[in-house]
Amino acid sequence: MGGPSKTEETHDFLLKLFQDGDLIPFGIFQKPLAQFIAKRRTPTIEKHYDEIGGGSPIRKWSEYQCKKVCEILDETNPETAPHKPYVAFRYAKPLTEETLEKMKRDGIKRAVAFSQYPQFSYSTTGSSINELYRQTIKKDPERTIEWSIIDRWPQQPGLVKAFANNIKEKLAEFPPEIRDEIVILFSAHSLPMEIVNLGDSYPAEVAATVYKVMESLKFSNPYRLVWQSQVGPKPWLGGQTAKIIDKLEKRDDIKGIVLVPIAFTSDHIETLHELDIEIMEDAENPEKIKRAESMNGNEIFISGLADLVKEHLQSGKKYSKQLELDCILGGERATGTFKHPSELFGKK
Repeated sequence: MGGPSKTEETHDFLLKLFQDGDLIPFGIFQKPLAQFIAKRRTPTIEKHYDEIGGGSPIRKWSEYQCKKVCEILDETNPETAPHKPYVAFRYAKPLTEETLEKMKRDGIKRAVAFSQYPQFSYSTTGSSINELYRQTIKKDPERTIEWSIIDRWPQQPGLVKAFANNIKEKLAEFPPEIRDEIVILFSAHSLPMEIVNLGDSYPAEVAATVYKVMESLKFSNPYRLVWQSQVGPKPWLGGQTAKIIDKLEKRDDIKGIVLVPIAFTSDHIETLHELDIEIMEDAENPEKIKRAESMNGNEIFISGLADLVKEHLQSGKKYSKQLELDCILGGERATGTFKHPSELFGKK
């Protein structure tokens, strides 16, 4: 999704986000509702960005991760070198069309669209692919760039190991006699039930990441998967992170909680404000709650990303087996985009 690098970019970011019917479907009222909600929410969200340093760090971390991955690939996969890093966001600068224009100017002929959502949803990765297709039609109608995509990676070993290590670090901050009793809460961005009910793969893939991380920890602690960042009055996937924490942290028999942002690959407003500030401020016993570090500059994680790209390039695959079914189930209401992945990525 990206995020406003400066507080003053907040309104434009929110407007683009709420105008995306793939993410939050408002039907024929999409545009007016998006304008209304963006205008109404901007002052509050601007205040939140000010409280975390005047903008989102997601661009900084995304560019850092991408650069490091390319440096590793130049050494480990020299047959496809040199590797050049680009970052494109759905709702913030650099937007897809801006990055695509830069790639064209640089003479790029082969590109991998590497979704930084480890778990696929048609509303997130799908929306980003749709936008890549729309902008390709506009900016590269001759199809001078050959694309493939890494569209999901919920159990990538580097991702799993990095999360497991970060959890162990936080568990170690609790006294040894209660360490095995600490509850691990994996928090992921929620999804409207309207999208879930289409058969979206996101809930299952987030759960797959959670299970793999706990497996690597030998199921040492009780754990749950919870959901954050619900927007608007419509039903969203629950239970909600804030409500579950509120219930648990007040109990004497719950000795502590480690909160893990399992669907995010770097810090941004949902971790730095929603988890670190809002939930902590509302808690009666904030000393019970510790938040595991996000991936950010984690070397194990970044090495895992490089491994994933190397495997993808060597496989020759254009996209995953799942993507065709994702488009069938999730793409019913999508407009101005492809019906089959081969229209963008070519035949497998």
